[in-house]
Amino acid sequence: MNKPVEIKFTVNPPETAGDPLVFQRLLKEETVAVPDYLKSVPPSFGDEDLDAARYTSRDFHRLEAQRMWTRTWQFVAREEEIPKSGDHVLYDIIDKSIIVMRGDDGVIRGFYNSCLHRGRALRTQNGCAGQLKCPFHGFTWDLRGRFKSKPCEWDFQHVDNDKMELPQVRCESWAGFVFINFDMDAQPLIEFLGVVPDHFRNYTMERSCSIAHVQRRLACNWKVGQEAFFEAMHTKVTHPGIMTFTADVDSQYDVFDDHIARAITPMGLPSANLSGVDQATVMRDMLILSGRMSSTDGDGHTLPEGMTARQYVGELNREMFSAISGQDLSQATLAELEDAILYSVFPNFQVWSGYFGNIVYRFIPDGDDHEHCLFDVYVLGRYQEGADCPPAAPLRRLGDDQSFNQAPEIGALGDVFEEDMRNLPHMMKGLKASKSGKLKLASYQESRIRHHHLTLDKYLGIGGGK
Repeated sequence: MNKPVEIKFTVNPPETAGDPLVFQRLLKEETVAVPDYLKSVPPSFGDEDLDAARYTSRDFHRLEAQRMWTRTWQFVAREEEIPKSGDHVLYDIIDKSIIVMRGDDGVIRGFYNSCLHRGRALRTQNGCAGQLKCPFHGFTWDLRGRFKSKPCEWDFQHVDNDKMELPQVRCESWAGFVFINFDMDAQPLIEFLGVVPDHFRNYTMERSCSIAHVQRRLACNWKVGQEAFFEAMHTKVTHPGIMTFTADVDSQYDVFDDHIARAITPMGLPSANLSGVDQATVMRDMLILSGRMSSTDGDGHTLPEGMTARQYVGELNREMFSAISGQDLSQATLAELEDAILYSVFPNFQVWSGYFGNIVYRFIPDGDDHEHCLFDVYVLGRYQEGADCPPAAPLRRLGDDQSFNQAPEIGALGDVFEEDMRNLPHMMKGLKASKSGKLKLASYQESRIRHHHLTLDKYLGIGGGK
């Protein structure tokens, strides 16, 4: 067992720290074949400032509501959250509301949550129903959205029952993720996802299931929230406790098309902001603090002589993840077994790749309030081939004054998220107070932020997207 040691290391000057080629050098050290999709696809954008009003302006928020949210694919639920006929979740975005429901034919559909009589919302919460019956007057539809009945038939002779089906949105799935799109002419989801399905092909996503789901309301614009996860440069100041095993400023950033980008942060290496960190400390802290490894007992493992922390934790993950999933992981790279490989899908879906413990982030506006958002975190596990998908993890809704530490199902991630959350309301305050009204982004490490706004402009028809 590793004995507690007095941690001695040096904090380096920040000005020169960081090397985006570190990850590619690590791949050359792998002892198995490296998938092509881990190659670097570097971004190439300009360095123009961003307007603070993109986060603070209500007019900008309404433009997003009209031109972006109505035209793009949005992650709304996991399939295992609605496993039975009549199971449904509500998805509210700005002033629109959709009932995402599994029909009696097993098909998942998205219905506008509005009665065709007087407009009353048909459902007010997630649950299970045998039919869709309006609580106001009783107009009723079946689980496929077909019209069943209405009161006082004699008084609605002018209404054609054959034209009373509930309007729907596009509803398609990938890897257990259910997406909707208000644009009935949109490209298929699988095309919209670009390289993502291919890059995830080895990770048995078809046998993934949610093992944790936590939601909290945040006092910030939805873009401010999600951009906290778009770069790792903030680690030194915001998450100093994980620097011993997180190569934050050595992260690789990739852009594949308008909708898909990626960040890869090597794990099992100390930050370039530190020097003198011994390998036993790297291993111990990584197991205890990362929240994604196969063991959290950092003091219960002894690092074998001649083995690096990265090698040891990677092999530990290989053994445990293989046992859990029933998958042969002998050819998995250390990168896929332990590194933070985070894909973003425009506008607001982020998913970690890898064989187990995939973390999923979603940020959406809280109704029509552009200064608050809802942050959902999922953690995905795997179930054995041939077994039934286990029930979805129950949703834990945290109160505005509750911390992520009060969600034990996400383990050490709660501390990391809470550190991120502390910045967000102060981001909004600072953005409003800015004299210049401009944000200056790093050319490389914050390229995913710039990429997101360039794509957003194309949807909004403004700036370079006209």
